[in-house]
Amino acid sequence: MYIEHFGLTGQPFQLTPDARFWFESRTHRKAMAYLGYGLAQSEGFIVVTGEIGAGKSTLVAHLMATIDRARLDAIGLVSTQVEGDDMLRLAAQGLGIDTQAVEKARLLDAVERKLEEALRAGKRTLLIVDEAQNLPVSALEELRMLSNFQLGGRALIQILLLGQPEFRDRLAAPGLEQLRQRVIASHHLDAMGADELEAYLRHRLGIVGWQGRPDFAPGVFAALHAATGGVPRRVNQLANRLMLHAAVERADLVDAAAVAAVAADIGAEAPAAAPAPAPARAPRAGIEPERVLPLRAARPPLAEPANEQAPAPAAAAEPELARRIAALEARAEEQEATLRRVLTLLVDWVESGAAENPWRVHAA
Repeated sequence: MYIEHFGLTGQPFQLTPDARFWFESRTHRKAMAYLGYGLAQSEGFIVVTGEIGAGKSTLVAHLMATIDRARLDAIGLVSTQVEGDDMLRLAAQGLGIDTQAVEKARLLDAVERKLEEALRAGKRTLLIVDEAQNLPVSALEELRMLSNFQLGGRALIQILLLGQPEFRDRLAAPGLEQLRQRVIASHHLDAMGADELEAYLRHRLGIVGWQGRPDFAPGVFAALHAATGGVPRRVNQLANRLMLHAAVERADLVDAAAVAAVAADIGAEAPAAAPAPAPARAPRAGIEPERVLPLRAARPPLAEPANEQAPAPAAAAEPELARRIAALEARAEEQEATLRRVLTLLVDWVESGAAENPWRVHAA
């Protein structure tokens, strides 16, 4: 709707990654530098992590648009918690190998031959695995084994792993030391800074023929950053709705109030977070939880003694108040002790079998 209203040639804030909209923020510029260095090594693993919506897929789209596809064969995989054998089959399918009813040993041999053929033809192979945080250890180990393939001292395949921040913790776990030693370049994508947001929005709008309608009032970009944290996908989501809001309201100037209103609408659409369950309290050693009664917690508050006189001034009332509190506490302790004695006698009476339960059903 707003595309026609503002005379644009396309959707400037689509959520689908598109290399045309590549914006070189500080963190993405560093990521490309690390990628360039890693690819120049022609071996091992390159790791790129980032929050959901940080721009990992856009980074890969830009990479694919800039590399020489005649010299580098890039195979993209999206992991869905597959185990090692399935990861091998996915990689083989990406290479164009038929995996139907092929045992693992023969499949490994076919993958190695295919990679050797590509290298002899002057073409390197890059395997790109997205959502790497979902990979079990067996799949990561299978990828590491693929990275062992060599021909004449040159690696046959290089692997780019993309994942959310928790993937860095996965790599640091025991048992993955051999894989960690093969990581030659790593970068974490941060959010955009507040000073980058204006250039980011104007860049994307300019690609689709923006002519200054709508324009943006002072404070809009700071409000956008505050509402999104500078995460690109969140920025795109809010900016897209903001453009629609401006078209509906027929506004040629977007201000901070509009940002706040649209952000509130988006927030209202999000599901409410469930309250965290209260932590369970561990029982003390030697005490069965079912046998412990919360006597003090269950006891109703004691009534105040009747016919109490009006309180004296604070200085004079303090000794009297302390005396009353002490008397109430002593009374409560006495009642509690009495109740505990009664309960103990009752439990002993039941467990000793001294009394026959009149409702107990006896076997014939």
